[in-house]
Amino acid sequence: MQINSDQFTFKRAERLKSKKVIELLFKEGESKVIFPFRVVWLSLPLDSPAPAQFAASVSSRHFKKAVDRNHIKRQIKEAYRLNKHILYQSLNAPPQKQLAIMVIFIAKKKLPYSFLSYKLIKIVRFLSKLNQNG
Repeated sequence: MQINSDQFTFKRAERLKSKKVIELLFKEGESKVIFPFRVVWLSLPLDSPAPAQFAASVSSRHFKKAVDRNHIKRQIKEAYRLNKHILYQSLNAPPQKQLAIMVIFIAKKKLPYSFLSYKLIKIVRFLSKLNQNG
């Protein structure tokens, strides 16, 4: 397998930040729970050269301290960064699609990084299979 220099980066173009796209994502997107995450996705043309835009969210209801929320979000983004190439391979295959993805952490306590990474790999594989099938 060819290793691309951009394969393990998480650049600005890959971050989901547009309020309009996020609103549309929650209004028209599909969702699935893969504990400890709820993943919401929508296939649409994005104003970005990246095949997918990704965001992570952690509830302040369960994690009062911003330090804890930011730590969990950092772990989620790191796991995504290391495994997004699986998703990108299916998105770059014809017909090319773009996805907006939001991952919401729904657990009530911190979990080990290895578990979060394992579950995020399941999410990435699920989205890539979904993309290949339809």
